[in-house]
Amino acid sequence: MSQSSAQASTVAIAGGGLAGLAAACALAEAGFRVTLFERRPFLGGRASSYQHPGTGEIVDNCQHVLFGCCTNLIDFYRRIDVEKNIRWYDRMTFVEPGGRSSVLERSFLPAPLHTTPSFLSLPFLDASDKLAISAAMAALIPLPLRDRGEAFLDWLHRYKQTENSIQRFWKPVLVSALSEDLELVSVAYAAQVVRESMKSESAREMGIPTIPLTELYTSAADYVAARGGEIQLRTSVESFRAQTSEVRVTANGQEQGFDYLVLAVPFDVLARVLPDTPAAGPLAAMLGQFRTSPITGIHLWFDRQISDLDHAVLLDRTVQWMFHKSRLIRARESGGGSYVELVVSSSKSLVEKSKADIVDMALKELREFFPAAREANLLKSTVIKEVNATYSPRPGIDEYRPRPETSWPRVFLAGDWTATGWPATMEGAVRSGYQAAESITHVAGRGAVRFLVPDLPASGFMRLFG
Repeated sequence: MSQSSAQASTVAIAGGGLAGLAAACALAEAGFRVTLFERRPFLGGRASSYQHPGTGEIVDNCQHVLFGCCTNLIDFYRRIDVEKNIRWYDRMTFVEPGGRSSVLERSFLPAPLHTTPSFLSLPFLDASDKLAISAAMAALIPLPLRDRGEAFLDWLHRYKQTENSIQRFWKPVLVSALSEDLELVSVAYAAQVVRESMKSESAREMGIPTIPLTELYTSAADYVAARGGEIQLRTSVESFRAQTSEVRVTANGQEQGFDYLVLAVPFDVLARVLPDTPAAGPLAAMLGQFRTSPITGIHLWFDRQISDLDHAVLLDRTVQWMFHKSRLIRARESGGGSYVELVVSSSKSLVEKSKADIVDMALKELREFFPAAREANLLKSTVIKEVNATYSPRPGIDEYRPRPETSWPRVFLAGDWTATGWPATMEGAVRSGYQAAESITHVAGRGAVRFLVPDLPASGFMRLFG
């Protein structure tokens, strides 16, 4: 295919989450004419925000954060010029019931020892806990571990971790990162989270958006439109027919032809879109191996300040994280009060509970952690359950994570559940979108166009391990 004809190539993208947006922006930059279809009235997928009808407030469907090791996500934010809307933190505060807090922060030591002084001083872990954790870290950090079918909780027991270290260190860190219970998490993914966060002094810095999530991704729509593309909201891709010369895509009952199609939707949605043909059989079988894990966000508005922390890890209770949204979101009119979002990852115990029961639980726990909340009046609240929030990174799942290419030469896949080498994260979603864009440029005759950016380079002693 000639350069001029490749530039005129059209691409349909099903799904306006991070995977679809990353693919759309990369392809638009490369000169393809992109049409993105999103069934919701807003962009961002599971990382989105909207005006909640019950409260009248703009709420994120769940708090999303990034880390310094998320190089492709950071590249995407730079590409669409929203990196300025990320606030970075290099301190992580752990709070115990009763209000005692501990801080994990960087020191002058090189990676992976840069958090060692503050780790050794954490009061919620005793000497035996810290010794056990250090021994496990020494096994996890040096080299990537392969998935051998073992669950991470079994690995922790095999490495003689104390019950206190599991409940107060490994569980808060990894359940939040992987959105799954430790007994269902692959050792390889747990090790990857640890290794990536320790490979450089800046790797574990945490970035939090200072504007509602969907406002971030409006800039992606502008980026695509400025390069001749189109975003169609409230439009669902219902089916497709792959032909030799094009792909026929049916969206909201109307069929259109495109040169290429990117299916950037969750695996359970994709299973409903696949045609009932033998060519779809192997992919459909792979999709049947995936399971989901839920995440619950609990939004509470108080009439006064309940904490001077922007965010905190909460120990020993159901709620795992507190994000102080009235301190985090720019131009948020708090009127002197506090708006907080509490996050419960792998929230299987909450799926069947009512909003009232969940709010009561959260309020009770929050008042254990922050004494000022005991005197505050709750003005309003809401609960947002993402029942199918992420895929479960269980042992053996990598065998079923597909590459972007499919049995149809003009149809490609994107999504954090595809073979990105990362778990279900915003970084994984962007990587998948870039991978799909690279595959299309190759098929279109553009050669080896690269959108993926390199991993964060190791620093300090981590350079010894590659």
